[in-house]
Amino acid sequence: MIELLHLTKDYGSFRAVDDVTLHVPRGALYGFLGPNGAGKTTTLRMIAGILRPTAGRVLIGGDDVLANPLAAKARLGFIPDRPFVYEKLTGAEFLRFVAGLYGQDGQLVEHRLDELLDIFELSSWKNELVESYSHGMRQKLIISSALIHRPEVIVVDEPMVGLDPRAARLLKDLFRGFVARGGTVLMSTHTLEIAEALCDRLAIIQGGKIVASGTMAELKAQTGADIGLEDLFLRLTGGPAAKELAAVLEDAGGGGSR
Repeated sequence: MIELLHLTKDYGSFRAVDDVTLHVPRGALYGFLGPNGAGKTTTLRMIAGILRPTAGRVLIGGDDVLANPLAAKARLGFIPDRPFVYEKLTGAEFLRFVAGLYGQDGQLVEHRLDELLDIFELSSWKNELVESYSHGMRQKLIISSALIHRPEVIVVDEPMVGLDPRAARLLKDLFRGFVARGGTVLMSTHTLEIAEALCDRLAIIQGGKIVASGTMAELKAQTGADIGLEDLFLRLTGGPAAKELAAVLEDAGGGGSR
């Protein structure tokens, strides 16, 4: 459903994403993991058409994001890590505005709007200006806006940021249901427990390159170790060894007495 073909992004002499090729099949909940600065958000923004690749292609359901952007983006709902919204619109006005970008209006949009606001417990805030929303409420509104046009694919960057436990659980259930009905989710997260519990397949990016991809069983086979995702992630991304951390703590705790 999502095809990344030799995707590359340069910022001057710095290569943020380096020749990434990845296939996310229809009906998958696919985790996209990596340390800070690894290239996750840059990759997701290229998929969403917000950033233009230096080289390579992004296909959404066979439609090229650069060559046929309207068709590709019509299939896609993008949930960024920071909820940027128009503060002088009400929640309902913002959702109508987003729906209008996809050429949708009328009673079907109104029904969908009410449905989403109810799911995310924002119905009582429907006609309030977004400037009065909390961070978590804005995040719920952004999630609703990504779903308003009934996309085939959801691309989400750190989905649980700003959400309370109830809303986070709701979003997990929503993703599972979306995938069960044939949708596709590509999700970037730093919360490895969420990735391990939710995702069918995982890709790990480090230094702009994909260093491993597959199911948990396939990742364990690639590393030759029957370990959990946290240890596997640290092994693949060059995380600090336990003995190095122990040495740092020992120096901090007792270095002055020697």
